[in-house]
Amino acid sequence: MYKNFIVLEANRLDKFLTLHIDASRNQIEQLIKKDFVKVDGKIIAKPGIKLKPNQEVEVNFPEAVFEDVKDEEFIKESLKDKNIEIIYEDDYILVVNKPYNLTVHDAPSVKDATLVDWLKLKNISLSTISGEERHGIVHRLDKGTSGVMVVAKTNEAHVNLSKQLEDKSMGRYYLAILDLPLKDNIIIEKPIARNPNNRLKMAIVENGKNAKSAFAKIETSNNQKSELIACKLFTGRTHQIRVHLSSINRHILGDNLYGFKGELNKINRFYLHAYILYLIHPITNEKMSFKAKLSDDMHQYLINNFDMEKINDKIDETNIISNFDFIS
Repeated sequence: MYKNFIVLEANRLDKFLTLHIDASRNQIEQLIKKDFVKVDGKIIAKPGIKLKPNQEVEVNFPEAVFEDVKDEEFIKESLKDKNIEIIYEDDYILVVNKPYNLTVHDAPSVKDATLVDWLKLKNISLSTISGEERHGIVHRLDKGTSGVMVVAKTNEAHVNLSKQLEDKSMGRYYLAILDLPLKDNIIIEKPIARNPNNRLKMAIVENGKNAKSAFAKIETSNNQKSELIACKLFTGRTHQIRVHLSSINRHILGDNLYGFKGELNKINRFYLHAYILYLIHPITNEKMSFKAKLSDDMHQYLINNFDMEKINDKIDETNIISNFDFIS
């Protein structure tokens, strides 16, 4: 897919493209550095080049490609105990239910196979606009968080979905089980940055990035000690839900990194699940929503400790969304 533009006034190339195509600054930078942008017919690889009036800028959105995978046997062995459910698929997007303890994409510290490795192993066409390790990845979930994610199969779909993330027309509702019930529904808006004392953690930091979360009560446990809640994010900071809850002395069951002190031998991960994803289809413009069923262990915990008749009614999609009517 090609797009052509005529420069009307002097500007930097990257800033000019930001005004004319629906893509993030990082995506525009990737397009330029990977030689997908021409100025007056010549490939330009420097985002900061100065444009002059009447110059022609041509952008080539490359076709998504099939990628070679890492060692196939290693990936299969690494993923053998991880069930990745496909919720929906068409020619442009793939929606999956990511299991907990699965990293979304490669990073220097990642040793095991990733969701991207699984996608490539399945020969699923993936967008290439976000760099080698992140093919197809529009948004992510922490390794320990389970739940619904959308994957872009074409670059056109990727650009559109990224724009939806920015304008909030795409988003998710999460479910979490807390070690102590909330006093009331609450909105928390506190800045988040890397914890200066522990690089593995994030923290509330005065000069950190703006972060806003909303939390809604759903149902307390039979013994009134724990609570199932719903969470909605207005920003997408690393560990945002966990950090904001910790800031009010609430912790997700099993989240010992952020202060949970329960019986860790009985819970081997934290109970946080991306439950509902809503978006506008990047090609058809149809409003869509998808629900990812809870993992077996989190579901079993609810069965053992909550009134499931009440739970099943309250986690209906319509009810989850209506829980956030308190947000002005």
